[in-house]
Amino acid sequence: MVEQPAPTAVPRIDLSTIGKWIERVPGLRLDGEVPTAKALATRLAGFWLPDQTILYIGSSEHSVGNRVAALAAQALGDRRPHAAGQWLKTLAAAGLRVWWASTAAPEEYEDALLEAFAGGVSPAEAAALYDPELVLPFANLRSTTGRSKRHGITGSVLAEAALPLPPPGHVVVVAPGDADGARAETRGSGTVRRSTRSSPPVRAGANARPVAPRSVRDRPRTVSRLAEPVYISADGLTNLQAELDQLVAVRRPENVGRIRAAKELGDLKENADYHAAREEQSFLEGRIQALEARIRAAVVVAPSGDSSRVSMGSRVTADADGEQMAWTIVGSDESDPAAGRISHASPVGRALLGREIGDVAVVQTPRGEVRYRIVAID
Repeated sequence: MVEQPAPTAVPRIDLSTIGKWIERVPGLRLDGEVPTAKALATRLAGFWLPDQTILYIGSSEHSVGNRVAALAAQALGDRRPHAAGQWLKTLAAAGLRVWWASTAAPEEYEDALLEAFAGGVSPAEAAALYDPELVLPFANLRSTTGRSKRHGITGSVLAEAALPLPPPGHVVVVAPGDADGARAETRGSGTVRRSTRSSPPVRAGANARPVAPRSVRDRPRTVSRLAEPVYISADGLTNLQAELDQLVAVRRPENVGRIRAAKELGDLKENADYHAAREEQSFLEGRIQALEARIRAAVVVAPSGDSSRVSMGSRVTADADGEQMAWTIVGSDESDPAAGRISHASPVGRALLGREIGDVAVVQTPRGEVRYRIVAID
């Protein structure tokens, strides 16, 4: 827990630091626009609680010294070493204090501290917040139930650099399978793939030993904006939005209620109901974030109406060795080969796109190539 010595009526936000943050992270946006330092500082100030001293509540599986060092070393806009709580770095504050306690149940105690903090904020003080529905310390951006502050700031950290693929570890034999949409007769007798699992990292030095991977808390991960567009039909987008609405409006509140009821039973460390509800919460929040990312990246594709060339939304009839089959070309989220809907990114889908009636699309399978002659496009 990070605390300032005494309450302050207004936050001491450093405009110079805010300006460097904006310059350093080109993708930073405030309500979808590139902000000025003053506008961003004003928005941050909207989450300041003038009667409170606590600025951040968190937990760590590692030493307090390491966590404090990570906070001190954190640069605004970096994902590492510890992006959570980075709003602390916008303050020109001195004399901050860190309070800590050792516990075998860090998540439960973090929950309790955040609840106690919110309970100590007066209704008038909470009503003055930019987002009065979620009361958290200034530098906490997300509640333990997965809700995020509605601050309107996006792209506040730099994209993580892509790491080189690790060398192959060992060879495994996988079961035979079809290319998406290929005929059952083309199944092979198996194929060889290389595992992407690599050896544990090794410390430098003469007496280097493998380092065991660190465990992480079972919490929802933030899902970043998808790099590639998600091509989808209007109906498919409606289905994604309906699923998201169901999770947010129905299942999330139900889960929060189960967590609250389980807490009232006490003894959280041995409380099976509580841990089951938290596991469900992790799944729900992960799915919600995945759906939100896909909807943000969605590109709605309507059938072109041009029956001379295969495109997204086309219904294609093809002949392979005298056997006719038909598919509709759809986005990956709507793919269902058993129902005759194949993804535009599947081997068959890629081979068909852009083809005309009479063209032959060639698809490579484990048993060799299959040639599909297009006989109709609807």
